[in-house]
Amino acid sequence: MSNFDRPLTETTSICPYCGVGCGLTVNKETHKAGGWKAPVNKRGEICPKGAAAFEMVTDEGRLTTPLAKDGDSFVPISWDDAFDRIESEFSAIFNEHGPTALSFFASSNCSNEENYVLGKLARSLGTNNIDNCARLCHSATVAAMRDRFGTGAMTNSLEDLTESDVYLIVGANPAVNHPIIFRSYLLPAIRKGTKVIHIDPRETDTTRPATHHLPVKPGYDIPLLTAIAATIVQEGLHDTSFIDARLHNVDDELAWLRAVDIDEHASLAGVDPEPVRSAARLYARADRAAIFTGMGMSQHHCGTANVHALLNLPLLTGHIGKPGTGINPLRGQNNVQGASDMGTLPDTLPGYGSVASEADRDRLEAVWGFEPPTEPGLTEVEATHAFGDTVHGAYIFGENPAVTEPNASVVRERLDSIDFLVVHDLFETETAAYADIILPGSAWAEREGTVTNTDRQVQRMHALTEPPGDAKPDLEILCELAERLSAHSFRYDSTEEVFTEITEAVPQYSGMSYDKLATGSQRWPIAHGDAAGTAVLLREQFQTTDGKASIRHVEHVPPADELGEGQLVLTTGRVIEHFNSGALTRRSGILTKMRASDELQINPVDAAARTIKDGDTVTVSNDRGSVTVTASVTPAIQEGTVFMTFHFADPLVNTLTGDELDPVAKIPEYKHSAVTVS
Repeated sequence: MSNFDRPLTETTSICPYCGVGCGLTVNKETHKAGGWKAPVNKRGEICPKGAAAFEMVTDEGRLTTPLAKDGDSFVPISWDDAFDRIESEFSAIFNEHGPTALSFFASSNCSNEENYVLGKLARSLGTNNIDNCARLCHSATVAAMRDRFGTGAMTNSLEDLTESDVYLIVGANPAVNHPIIFRSYLLPAIRKGTKVIHIDPRETDTTRPATHHLPVKPGYDIPLLTAIAATIVQEGLHDTSFIDARLHNVDDELAWLRAVDIDEHASLAGVDPEPVRSAARLYARADRAAIFTGMGMSQHHCGTANVHALLNLPLLTGHIGKPGTGINPLRGQNNVQGASDMGTLPDTLPGYGSVASEADRDRLEAVWGFEPPTEPGLTEVEATHAFGDTVHGAYIFGENPAVTEPNASVVRERLDSIDFLVVHDLFETETAAYADIILPGSAWAEREGTVTNTDRQVQRMHALTEPPGDAKPDLEILCELAERLSAHSFRYDSTEEVFTEITEAVPQYSGMSYDKLATGSQRWPIAHGDAAGTAVLLREQFQTTDGKASIRHVEHVPPADELGEGQLVLTTGRVIEHFNSGALTRRSGILTKMRASDELQINPVDAAARTIKDGDTVTVSNDRGSVTVTASVTPAIQEGTVFMTFHFADPLVNTLTGDELDPVAKIPEYKHSAVTVS
């Protein structure tokens, strides 16, 4: 029996972890989490993180009252004192330096309503300095897809993707990172005959059922994808009917691909040419082939270019706009899609309007009663690096940049230099250590509102219980903050009232019903007469100005880190037991028993050259810092590459990662860092 003493008034909600959006139920007596037959996990299946999800709610380390920095420690203060201090400090910064001296970090792990209110607050103050951690995950994917297709979301539904003949999985490991998608949707199709091509530097659980594994060198996705595209064109496997009907200006690009040296490009990517040709044939000849893409593609300083190279494949073959096809980014957190839909991005308004567009600003002004500012703001990494320089005050909501941002030593220096920092979270995270004021937030089981999963399904979360102690619901905190800081009203009588405004401000959510989301889902966009929403996007045309797309000539961009003598490439990723910065899962008894610490995967050839044995303690270092970690010698990682996860504060892998940014999406290069292992 649990010693949890708050009553449970409801029992079902949505899992707070990955972008799948599984339904969870909590037993009123034992307080153990299980699954219920929700729209996504239709058989009630859940993963280990879902099973442990209620542990964060009951954790004794939860923040229960506002805290203020007092010397080297924090002391409890009242809510009035906390709000008074924030109001005073932010107002002083605003008056002295202007609105762009303030920055707001939204959260992909919080509700649509909360993100919407925080974004609206930032704009009401006159700044577009608002971003969310989608910047660190899929901003490159969204940038390329919006440029070429007119939309940056998953083009298909999980249900229709079970109709695919081939899955091309690029830089993603859904068997570990999105286990319910893999086991409940993809694996049953694979068992019935769907083939898998896996492009990844490592052999993972996703690789096991693959007919083709292309172990690309980190940072060399473009030459590999170009080799695949060139094979399709040179062997006459491209769909000329689709190209003629739905693409424009293709002659030069087709001529370029006909001239590509496939062997040279494959070898540059570290992959034998013949498996590349075989994979290209399998993908192109399929009746229906779907692409899944993850952070292995996007987290590079050329991430947008990587995705542009990937988008050529469905455009050449016509594998888009019908069931079982398309480009399908696998979102990392349970509301990455929704936080971006709500416009918590420095250049993007709710519904993906541009801050530079007068028409888009006018549309929001009609809803808000004020015009959003016109100048794009700073991205998350840009803002952090400006702390103490041009950014003097920041509000960090449900994020932990001290762990998640690259080149962590510099990030922590900037956190320490900002004039005034507010952290709004569940626990005293590594980032909260730098705060002037810490506000206690509400966990997933204490929250009302909606979240949007990876295939665009909007679902309702339900408050199962009250926040602990003097903690308040997040939406209440944000609205009170906005009432104090803004000249515009943020008084909402309910979460539903905020959602109703969202359906007016976000065109994709028009036609949705808060009541219908109580136990079901609606997928954006809602077509006329179809309350369930649109499963397959881009059926007849692309969402571009002329309805057409084009092939893009993409040149290889070398990694930012050049390898020195004896150095290896460090790449990073997730493990099934933990989540994001680990701020929540490292506290879970179930999950820490499964995996309590990180390790370095290293190929046996590289290990032998350095006299490293399995289980040895090794130092991984570069000019940004060093970490000490246990070596795991395994052929699952290719020679010349090592792997660590980013869930742990010690060892903190982001001490080693670089902060050079993609010029378009401003995403950092997490997947290629030159390191020495000794």
